[in-house]
This record gives sequence, C-alpha cells and structure tokens, in this order.
Amino acid sequence: LLRGSSPGAVRPGGLSPGPAACRRWALPAALVRRGGLVGGRWVETPAAFPVQDPASGEELGRVADCGAAEARAAVRAAHEAGAAWSRLPAKGKPLKEAQGEILYSALFLEWFAEEARRVYGDVVPASVKDRRILVLKQPVGVAAIITPWNFPSAMITRKVGAALAAGCTVVVKPAEDTPLSALALGELANQAGIPAGVYNVVPCSRQQTAAVGEVLCTDPLVAKISFTGSTATGKILLKHAAGTVKRVSMELGGHAPFIVFDSANVDHAVAGALASKYRNSGQTCVCTNRFLVQKGIHDKFVEKFAKAIERELHVGNGFDAKTTQGPLINEKAVEKVERHIKDAVSQGASIVTGGKRHSLGKNFFEPTLLSNVTTKMLCTQEETFGPLAPVIKFETEAEAIAIANAVNVGLAGYFYSQDPAQIWRVAEQLEVGMVGVNEGIISSVEGPFGGVKESGLGREGSKYGIDEYLELKYVCFGGL
Repeated sequence: LLRGSSPGAVRPGGLSPGPAACRRWALPAALVRRGGLVGGRWVETPAAFPVQDPASGEELGRVADCGAAEARAAVRAAHEAGAAWSRLPAKGKPLKEAQGEILYSALFLEWFAEEARRVYGDVVPASVKDRRILVLKQPVGVAAIITPWNFPSAMITRKVGAALAAGCTVVVKPAEDTPLSALALGELANQAGIPAGVYNVVPCSRQQTAAVGEVLCTDPLVAKISFTGSTATGKILLKHAAGTVKRVSMELGGHAPFIVFDSANVDHAVAGALASKYRNSGQTCVCTNRFLVQKGIHDKFVEKFAKAIERELHVGNGFDAKTTQGPLINEKAVEKVERHIKDAVSQGASIVTGGKRHSLGKNFFEPTLLSNVTTKMLCTQEETFGPLAPVIKFETEAEAIAIANAVNVGLAGYFYSQDPAQIWRVAEQLEVGMVGVNEGIISSVEGPFGGVKESGLGREGSKYGIDEYLELKYVCFGGL
C-alpha cells in the first residue's frame, strides 16, 4: 500500500503514470480507490483533493474531499450496521520498509481475530445467598478512527482490528497525505466479506479536516474516538469529545530519550541508536529525539555513531534495494529540521555529519548528527520528527534521569546498560509508557503501545488493546 514516506510511490490503475520502476510494483487496480466508503458504497464528492509523492511532488491522483455531510452519513451507516455485527460469533517509505509495514498491518488483524475469542466476562461470588453476579463485556458501539500519515496502514489496522474484534463498527478518517491506504483497506474489507457499514472511510482535504473531525467527535451516535497524531490536535479532539462524554484513546507526540551509560556495549548501542533514530527517516512517534551519553563513553559513541550513519544509511529512490532513507513528508517538515539545526549550531553545537538538504530533492535531508548539545537548544525541547540526532553529554545516572523526564510527554524511552541493578532502577524511573532496554526497536503486535503524561491515553495492540473498545456491564440476578 502507498505510504507517504516512500521515495517512489506506486502508480497503479488509473493514477498518473510514473517511471518504469513504479509501474513494475503496481498494485491491482481494484485496490486503488478515490471515493469515500460509506455503508459499503464508494461515494464521490463534487470536490477532490490531490495526493502527492513527497519525493518528487508529482500528483499521484485525486481523492474525494468528504465533508461534514459524508462524515455524518458514515457515522449513521456504522451505527446501523453495529447491531448485526456485534452479534456475530468470534472467528478466529523505502519499498522494503513499506513492505514491512504491510506485514505489520496484517499481523494486527491476525492478532485481534484471535483475541476476539478471549473477550471473557466473570462470575463473581455474591455475599447474599439468593444472588448471582455476572460481569459482561460488550462493544462500545461506533468508533471514530483518526490516523496519521507516517504509518497509513498499520495505524488503521492496530485500531480497527481491535474495534472489529470487540464487535464495534468504525468510521476511519485518514490523513490527507495518505488516504489511498485506508481506501485500499476498504476494498480489501469488501472483498473479505465484511458487511456494508462496518468499515467506512471519509477521506478529506486539510480544509475539510476540522469540520469532519468535529462531526466524528460530537455526533451522539459515535461512542468511541481513537486518534494518533500531535498532542495539540489531541487536546482539541478531547474538548470536542467532552460534550458527549465519549470513550477516548489517544496516541500523541513523543520526545524519546536514548541513554547510553558507561557500562553499555558501545557497538550494540550504536546499532540500536541507528535503528531507533533513523527508521522512516526519523518520522515515527517513538523515534529517539534526544541522545544522552555518559561522559566516560561519549567520545567513543559519537565517533562510532557517525561512522555507522555514513556507512549504513543511504538516501535514495525507494525502489533501490540499498535505500534506507526516503524523503520527509513535505517541505514544512524539512524546514523544522533546518530550524532545529540552525538553533543548535548558533548555541555552540557541532555538526558531526550531515546537516543539510540532500541533492535528490527539496524534501530529502541528510541523516544528521550533532554533538556539544545542551538542554537549552530547541532540538532537545520539542520533537523534531526528522533525521536529526542531537547528543548530550552527562555525568551521573541521576542527571540523565532528570533530563529524560524534564518534558511534558512520555511515550517511549531507551537506554543501554550492562549493570542489572541500574537496568531495574532506570526502567522504573523513566516517565514513559514504553521502555527499550538494550533494544532500539520496541514496536510489536504483542506489546501494549501507548504513553503517559501528554503522550496519550489508553493502549493499543497486545491483549489490552481490545479493552479500549469494550464496556463492562454488571448483571445482578436476584431471587434465586
């Protein structure tokens, strides 16, 4: 499926033709949809908005620009389909990176198809002889699913898989940069026999996003909102949802620390740093944003990290097997990276490697490493969301923990150490929802994904993810 971070996007059936390499990887024409999906029907709108390749700026096609009316229709279709669906019994980038996401997406569907069998209730012993207490788990109802552009398939299946397994119906509002994945999943849902109205999609332009989002967050037929995106947008959606007291789960912004202690295996730490920072060109919510390296190992780590960046990372066309780094999603994202570098250098930071746009195009940026970084610099105070690795030197464990926790978000954190006592201490003290210990890639279907502080509410994936779409009902049988 198409992903906004892939350097060479696919041009399948009906979209504008592209290079021979793109056509070679063409998707089946049936998966390339341009209309919204409402109640099992593909819906066109008077206006359409363009979907562009971030690598070249080329228009890949135009997609129906749904508005408030289409959003309301989708909510009603989901509501009407909900009763029958909830009663059904449970049954059980660069191209390489994009293909990996599709497998990851499918694994969420497989996982939650099995979890649907394990939505267990309880029989609770009563203190009164003629009573029996039952606890039932039931679907919350219609779920509004609002997803980002950086993982346009996996972010949908991680939410939708849990919702459908719980017996909910859904309305998906994908990011305007990457609507084609959500629409392709809609076609696959139709082919798989998912009943009309169970999975609905309302793509829209940036201009229509506020109106559509407000409908999804305020319509009384919507019982649940699941959102992945920025903390600022999440707060707006929470305000809308408060009016009808909806169930909400939010996976919001991060500012992940990556701590390397003197006891760490430097080579392992460098490999983990490379994976954690530069995956998807630094455009994931769990990407490391701040490297904290202890004084005794600092110089050695920076030297090896720089060599690994120059040796292992390759900016290029997404269909080239060697490519590891594609473009950023748009020029605004590139400008933020440039602003962070300029600010850091103006305050004394040094560019070890990279530091400028790549010659491939305006949205490509060189993987960059900064040293002599302080906590006063912008890149350590806000999420960059790009291929920039700033390194801060620290002296004591307590200092590292204080720096790592001195932010208002807490999604993921990483650290490398070979001291067992230190591992326990630091893992427990980091104020994040997920910790990687001697590991730079933590996302998995089996693990509960989510954050603390202003990084969100609730958990996705794992055995806990389905609970976000279930209500507990207490039933008391008396007179027995």
